[in-house]
Amino acid sequence: MKRCLMTVAGIGAALCGQLAVAGVVEGNNEFAVKLYRELGATEGNLFFSPFSISSALGMTYAGARGETAKEMKMALCFPCGPQELGATFGKLQDGLDAIQKRGDVSLSIANGIWAEQTYGFLPDFMKGVEVDYKARIALADFVNNATVESQRINAWVEGKTNEKIKNLVPEGTLDARTRMVLVNAIYFKGDWASQFKEGATRERDFHGRAGKTVKVQMMQQSDDFRLAQDADTEALELPYKGNQLSMLVLLPKAKDGIAALEVSLSVAKLDTLIGRLRKTELDVAIPKFKLETRYDLVSPFQTLGMKTAFSNSADFSGMDGSRNLYISAILHKAFIDVDEKGTEAAAATAVVIRTKAVVLKQQFIADHPFIFLIRDNATGSILFMGRVAGF
Repeated sequence: MKRCLMTVAGIGAALCGQLAVAGVVEGNNEFAVKLYRELGATEGNLFFSPFSISSALGMTYAGARGETAKEMKMALCFPCGPQELGATFGKLQDGLDAIQKRGDVSLSIANGIWAEQTYGFLPDFMKGVEVDYKARIALADFVNNATVESQRINAWVEGKTNEKIKNLVPEGTLDARTRMVLVNAIYFKGDWASQFKEGATRERDFHGRAGKTVKVQMMQQSDDFRLAQDADTEALELPYKGNQLSMLVLLPKAKDGIAALEVSLSVAKLDTLIGRLRKTELDVAIPKFKLETRYDLVSPFQTLGMKTAFSNSADFSGMDGSRNLYISAILHKAFIDVDEKGTEAAAATAVVIRTKAVVLKQQFIADHPFIFLIRDNATGSILFMGRVAGF
C-alpha cells in the first residue's frame, strides 16, 4: 500500500532552443482542445483555464518518472520531459508577466506549493519548481492541522484572484496523509479596446439548445473588427486595451450548429481561422454573461490516458526518492464576467499529493451557443476557454 497521497490544485530549456516556448504553447493549445471535448461532453455552459491546469500539473510532472511521466506527457501534450519543461514554462510566464507590467490590463499568475513539514522531499525538486515555476514554497502541518492548512491555501488563492475563486480546496479534501498541495492561480481583468456603450445594450432573444429561447442582455456596437470564417464557423476577435490579449468568439453559422463545431474543433482549425482574420466593418452583438465553474479533473484525465498517477503504481520518485506518492485530486475552479466595459476572469487549479485543475456592414450576432477563448496574441497561448450554451 502507498503511504502518501498528493493533491494537485489550480484556480497552468534545452528542448528546442528558440522554439521551446512555441512548442509548449502549441502543446498547451492541443491540451486545451482535448480537455474542452472531455468537459464539453455534458450539456450547459463551460469555462476553464488550460494554462492554470497545465502549470499546476507541470510542477507535478517535474517529479514524475517512468510510466507516470509518459502518461502525463501524453495527456497534457507536453513537448519534452520533466527536467526540460520547467525552464520553458518560466520563459512563457515571463512574457505574460511583462503584459502585467505594461499596465493596460491586469494579468496575474501565481504558483504555490504547500509541503508537509515532516516529509523528506528532495531539495533538488523543491528548488527546481521554485526557480522554474516561480513557486512560493510553504511548509505545512497536514498531519495535525489539515483543516487549517486548507484554509491557508484557500486564503492565498482568494488573494491572488481578487477574491473571485473561493474555497478551492473544500473541507475534508486534505487529511493527515496529505503530503503536498501544488496550486496555480491566474487572474485577468481587461477593458475592451473598443468598449460597448451601456445605453446600446438591448434585450434580445438567445436561441439555446433544444429549441429553448430566452431573453438576454445583448451588448451591441458598430466598428471595425477582425473577422474570419470557414464553411460552418465565423470567428470574431475582440481585443483588449493594449492589444496584447484578445477574446476570440467562434460562432456556428447555423443556430443549432454548436455540436458540429465542437466535432470539427482543432488547433489546426483555430490556427486557420486566426490566420484569416481581416479587419471588417461590423455590427456586433454578443450577450453579457457571467460563469462560475468547478471541476474535479481526475476522471477526465484518466479518460485522456493519465491513469498511473492516481494509482498505487504511481512513480513520483523525483519528488522524494521513493514511490510512496500519488495524486488523489485535481481541483479546478474558474470565473468569468463579460460586460460592456470588458472582461474579468480567474481560475485556480490544485493538485493534491497523498501517501498511498457605404459598404453594407456585415453582422456578427451571437444569439445562439458559441465557443470563446482568451489568448495571448504574441504567443497564441490559450489562457481561458469556454462555451456559452444558455442562460
